[in-house]
Amino acid sequence: MDFEDSPELAAFRAEVRDFLDAHAQLRHGDDRDWSRNGAALDPEVAADYRRRCVEWQGLLYSSGWAGLTWPTAFGGRGLTAAHQIVFNQELARYDATSGFLTAAMALVGPTLMAHGSAEQQERYLAPLLSGQEAWCQLFSEPGAGSDLAALATRAVRDGDEWVVNGQKVWTSSAQHADFGILITRTDPDVPKHDGLTYFIVDMRSPGVDVRPLVQAQGVAHFNEVFLDDVRVPDANRVGEVGGGWKVARTTLRSESSMISGAGQATNFGAVLSTCRRLARTGDPLVRQELAKVFTDEQIMKWMSMRTQTAVMTGRKELALHGSLLKNFFTRALTRRVNLAVDVEGAEGMLWTDAEGEGFWQYQFLNQFAPKIGGGTEEVHRNNLGEQALGLPREPSTDKDVPWSQSKRA
Repeated sequence: MDFEDSPELAAFRAEVRDFLDAHAQLRHGDDRDWSRNGAALDPEVAADYRRRCVEWQGLLYSSGWAGLTWPTAFGGRGLTAAHQIVFNQELARYDATSGFLTAAMALVGPTLMAHGSAEQQERYLAPLLSGQEAWCQLFSEPGAGSDLAALATRAVRDGDEWVVNGQKVWTSSAQHADFGILITRTDPDVPKHDGLTYFIVDMRSPGVDVRPLVQAQGVAHFNEVFLDDVRVPDANRVGEVGGGWKVARTTLRSESSMISGAGQATNFGAVLSTCRRLARTGDPLVRQELAKVFTDEQIMKWMSMRTQTAVMTGRKELALHGSLLKNFFTRALTRRVNLAVDVEGAEGMLWTDAEGEGFWQYQFLNQFAPKIGGGTEEVHRNNLGEQALGLPREPSTDKDVPWSQSKRA
């Protein structure tokens, strides 16, 4: 692997550092960092976090640092993936984030650029990239999670509109979203992958009912969304009628890699800070577990560098499968948060009276979300078995059966 920047990237890295030094503070690794408040239990702190995320994204956009790899025609800078990797590496050191906006940009942006109409691209991409409009992903359903193509939400055409009825679940930040990307079943009489159509839905439309799902931590990051005779203009259809699975695959390809890059608030430095606060760094067992956490972080760093090398040299054989990155990330996350709570001892049994108003307690409970979101760990192991190791596919009895005749229907 080539760990050295080319002269061009070295100059770019210096430019990035100058920008970040001028507009952000280095991370402390404790509750002084506002960027870790995405997990805040206090509604006012959480609202302030979202406001600062929007402000940060607006600053990136106005300063020319948003959408580095987006084509210039869509408001980006048209740079390479290597430039984005360098920017992300430097940003990880600073107390700044676009937070809940990041997922939408990663999922919605590439999808609309690849499959959206010219009118959709002109209307939605700039406000998305600047953080002026927030989005959510209306994909999963009570009966269609890992097997997303089994979804049952129906869209029936009525002139120049579609009437949508159904239920979505585990929709992140739906209560804050202006728009949603929505996948529906428009033809139940063809195999499940063939009868799907993809839409943009205005979350303020009549008939959209967002109901928070209160998690064990007492917050509602996820929601269930009911769609009752929601009218969606055909102009908001993305791609062809019945071609929704092709469009959705563009969205899904970004999701596992996006999740594997999350969690900077719970890095090794944050765990070490807690151990130092509690004077536990001299304990040989704690030091051993800290070494494992540090090793995990270094492996993730080397994985990133390997990916960077693949991008810079065009050697696709060096690229790592997104499922490997995602599953390694979730395993490392579990080790970090478990250690932090263990080290806290009796304090670990508290809630808001613990460090950072229960920061580690929140993260301990939240570790299960990335294990499920973006496909369960088991689904990603199947992906690795089939796509990386060449093992036979899992048996399927309904792949070629019309959805209306399937057991799920």
